[in-house]
Amino acid sequence: MDSLNPDHPPLTEAPVAPRVWKFWGTALWGLFIFAAMFVGQIGAVIVLAAQRGLPMDLASLQLVGREPQTLAFSVIMGLPATLLAVWLAIRIKKASFVDYLALHWPSWKQLLFGAVGLILIVVVWETMSRALGREATPGFMTDLLKSGRDKGAALLLLFAFSVAAPTSEEILARGFLYRGWSASFLRIPGAILLSSLVWTIVHLQYDMYFLAEVFAIGLWFGYMRYRANSLWLTILLHALNNLTAVVLTMWLGS
Repeated sequence: MDSLNPDHPPLTEAPVAPRVWKFWGTALWGLFIFAAMFVGQIGAVIVLAAQRGLPMDLASLQLVGREPQTLAFSVIMGLPATLLAVWLAIRIKKASFVDYLALHWPSWKQLLFGAVGLILIVVVWETMSRALGREATPGFMTDLLKSGRDKGAALLLLFAFSVAAPTSEEILARGFLYRGWSASFLRIPGAILLSSLVWTIVHLQYDMYFLAEVFAIGLWFGYMRYRANSLWLTILLHALNNLTAVVLTMWLGS
């Protein structure tokens, strides 16, 4: 038999290199994905302004965009735009959407471990905020959520900030960006750091103190993405964090 003949070794298939965008490809596509998310969000505001017959100028868009219902709808519409852009980037590489983004369900132990770590980080920052006499939630977010509650948009805001926003942001940061950059010269530590930095920049509406907290949470999400090889895990942790913040601010905050 050939398999036992040293002159005729058995044929073996060469391993196929994964089809992954590396550093610059990931960075450029990341900009495209972020732009798509923005277009989806601003497009929602334009549609609502047009339905009211308002002129398409900056003042009208700002007026409509400040309303809780509009902001929630804007965040929600950013999700399909993000998914479409990411799907296109992965499709061009002829890679599996599920495998590229590590859309694998985590174990209960991984979820519990990630949740405990997240709680510890939040508690540390909460303690620091109290010691420094700072608010635990940015004031404009508190005003927005309570206004949404009073105007009947509580459930819409809850879905936007606890489902749509975590999914969009995690697909971009810990999904697409982490996947490509971890396969580049940055390796895993660099990918965690840089994707966390990008995620922090997305939240520039906050001051430096809250941005530092966002970055710290982003590092933990990045570590859990690496440890569990599961984007669903970071989406769930992100959703848990936002859900808790929204509920506490809307109904239990003073």
